[in-house]
Amino acid sequence: MDVKNKVIKGLFWRFLERCGAQGVTFIVSIVLARLLAPELYGTIALVTVFISILQIFVDSGMANALIQKKDADDLDFSSVFYFNVVLCLVLYGVMYVCSPLIAAFYKNTELTWVVRVMSLTIVISGVKNVQQAYVSKNMLFKKFFFSTLGGTVFSAFVGIVMAYKGFGVWAIVMQNLSNTLIDTIVLWFTVRWKPKWIFSFSRLKSLISYGWKLLVAALIDTGYTNVRQLIIGRIYSPADLGLYNRGKQLPYTIITNVNATIDSVIFPAMSSEQDSKERVKAMARRGIRISSYVMWPLTLGMSFVAPTMIHILLTDKWIGCVPYLRIFCVTYSFYPIHTANLNAIKAMGRSDLFLKLEIIKKIVGVILLVITVPFGVMAMAYSLLVANVCNQIINSWPNKKLLGYKYVEQLKDVMPALLLSMVMGIIIWPIGLLKMHPIAQLTIQVMVGGCVYIMGSKLLKFESYQYLVDIIIKRRKSDE
Repeated sequence: MDVKNKVIKGLFWRFLERCGAQGVTFIVSIVLARLLAPELYGTIALVTVFISILQIFVDSGMANALIQKKDADDLDFSSVFYFNVVLCLVLYGVMYVCSPLIAAFYKNTELTWVVRVMSLTIVISGVKNVQQAYVSKNMLFKKFFFSTLGGTVFSAFVGIVMAYKGFGVWAIVMQNLSNTLIDTIVLWFTVRWKPKWIFSFSRLKSLISYGWKLLVAALIDTGYTNVRQLIIGRIYSPADLGLYNRGKQLPYTIITNVNATIDSVIFPAMSSEQDSKERVKAMARRGIRISSYVMWPLTLGMSFVAPTMIHILLTDKWIGCVPYLRIFCVTYSFYPIHTANLNAIKAMGRSDLFLKLEIIKKIVGVILLVITVPFGVMAMAYSLLVANVCNQIINSWPNKKLLGYKYVEQLKDVMPALLLSMVMGIIIWPIGLLKMHPIAQLTIQVMVGGCVYIMGSKLLKFESYQYLVDIIIKRRKSDE
């Protein structure tokens, strides 16, 4: 099977997996948000910050190095597997010992055991990480569909039952832990590759020479992204953090579906074509166009219908998250440019350049954050939006030389979807001012918005629209 067909098939299964998993997760999050108070979500958000940072040691660097290396074999995969497992056990030990200090810092004794139990996800992830890299490298994304959906459905049941039984914060803890565990078990049994009793320090060293730069870059990015939550939780209240996090989570669901799907498929595809700048540029351009075409109407549409949507889904106790939701909708909409540019840089083997860009971006972001902290949580959220606008320009700069893909060209590729999405939003916004039942109002807004966007795409002959239609038709024919 050629690269193009692998990409199309990979996008289909990866998108199906993300839609299924995130669809279930979204429904569960709605149920849990209606059962639990914002303060409990604030508590989990604090713990998630530390887990996310340590998770980077598992998910980044070495896995990307295996995918990028053209001739990676069993010796490479097995060496990284054993290295990961040992590293994750050490990281868990650190979190176990430090959990009382974390609880004392936030003046919440309940955090001690919450941290210790949640940290088990690090060890479990260490077992499955190399298999995930194997699946991605060989573009066997159908495997992800079964493992992810299995873990998501099982954990949904666990979380909802525990919430109804009054377990409070532990309902969210066990939902996260069981999700990772079942995901790992299913992947372990469905993926053909298993670690061999072989190990090579020289192979590991060569992979580390590429991967450590991506690891450090990811640590910087994750630390920077989560530092706002740490500051909000320490200076302000758990309720403020809960509203901030909920406003962030809803648009993030869309990003996970669209951006992560394209990211996981395009990077291995680019890596396989790393000797051809023209092919890598074409893939980067396609990634930006398609993800922007799908993402902009979803995120901007969500921002226009936010008050009605929150009222229906989460009740009015969460209405305070609406301003944050709108800020994050716009912020995340720029991610297609980030992802395509960074994947191209990684695929070309320039992890050193990747790290340099990350340092520059975070210096800009930290300056903006420091300036806005005294002005409240809302100002901190806006600083992230401004930082993301700057970041897309910074990320695109190297590819002017590496691929001949200028930032101006990238904006031209994004602009059609952005402008049509804005027109769609302007049309559906007045519907929200009408006096009618909230469910009927939201339904009409969604239907009108969808019709406006699709009809506009057809009339203006958007290339991305036709490309997606062709993929669907081709997929249907292959299934017949």
